[in-house]
Amino acid sequence: MEEKRKVMLVVVIFIVLIAVGVGIYYFFFREKPAGVPPAQEVTPPAQAGVKEPLAKEKAPELIAVELDKSDELMRELAKGLSSNPTFASWLMTKDLIRKFVAAVDNIAQGMSPKSQVDFFSPKGRFKVIKRGGKFYLDPAGYARYNPAADVFLSLDSKGCVELYRKLKSPIQEAYKELGYPEQEFDETLSLAIIELLKVPVVQGEIRLEERVISYGIFDPELEDLTDAQKHLLRMGPENVQKIQSKLREIASGLGIAAKRIPQPKVYQPR
Repeated sequence: MEEKRKVMLVVVIFIVLIAVGVGIYYFFFREKPAGVPPAQEVTPPAQAGVKEPLAKEKAPELIAVELDKSDELMRELAKGLSSNPTFASWLMTKDLIRKFVAAVDNIAQGMSPKSQVDFFSPKGRFKVIKRGGKFYLDPAGYARYNPAADVFLSLDSKGCVELYRKLKSPIQEAYKELGYPEQEFDETLSLAIIELLKVPVVQGEIRLEERVISYGIFDPELEDLTDAQKHLLRMGPENVQKIQSKLREIASGLGIAAKRIPQPKVYQPR
């Protein structure tokens, strides 16, 4: 049982932090798409309530995992973690612990984790609406990221926290390999979660600025978001709310101080 739980943690936390960060490559680095017919504006649902912090338990026994030999066992034992069929296909990525640690570190610094995301490619192409000589982000494109959000939401928050605590040793080892011999990964994970919780829920159309091979965001407040935050933004307001609600559960379970957790923000773009 302990072996099964330790394997499941790595996958859980890995998916939790980087499943939300898969869109920026397609927004900024692919060729510009052709315009498409106007789409209906998507209105996000009411903000889900934040759950009470999970009860603190005794410190679990730390479990050692050999990083270089963990993937195959993880794929086999993590199958029962989620009934979502997409989840199993994502487990085929290699070096899960190392990629998780590197992705979290990038997000904590506001950087794109796209180099660690080799398991998810949204179907279809990035779409824009052209109206009156202006370009807008097409809300119909948000559905491309629903599979990532659905997998994330299917995971158990309390299980994430419990298993993370059990696997702190191998995770810390991977963090040391990344170039942080003296720093604790706990704080980096907290910063990554906080970084994503700062993303606003956008109500209204997002106007774009045409560039040579890509688009920027016309609204300076949204354009000034970090690359990591733009990952989540591009998934659409409904997915932002759902993912942030799950992240708040995890943050509470990890014991991140409530005063550090950003309040939900609804934003009307210019």
